[in-house]
Order: sequence, then structure tokens, then C-alpha cells
Amino acid sequence: MTIENSIRLLAGTLILLSLGMNYLYPDGYWIWLTVFVGFNLFQSSLTKFCPAEIIFKKLFFSKK
Repeated sequence: MTIENSIRLLAGTLILLSLGMNYLYPDGYWIWLTVFVGFNLFQSSLTKFCPAEIIFKKLFFSKK
């Protein structure tokens, strides 16, 4: 799996998780996780800086 696919998988999972948790616990705080993920995807498309990419490179995709 490539880094791009891993980031998409992580973002989609976090969005679905936060929407599910917002459905189960409708206090309104879980929607902020969706907002954070969406904003991070937006800013990373403009700035080419993605914290998840840095973490994935260090953890899973490091070249030895």
C-alpha cells in the first residue's frame, strides 16, 4: 500500500469513526474530529505538508 492510499484510508476511517461516534453520543464534540480531518486534507493539498505522511514514513515506509 502506498503512502497516499494509507493517508486516504486513515482520513476516511477517522471521518466515519467520528460520524458514528457523533450518532451514538450526540453531544456535538465528535464532529470536531471530522472538521479537523477535513481541514488537514484541505491544507495539505495547498501546502504539501501532511503530518500523517511524516508519521507513516517514519513508522511503516522507512527505507533500510
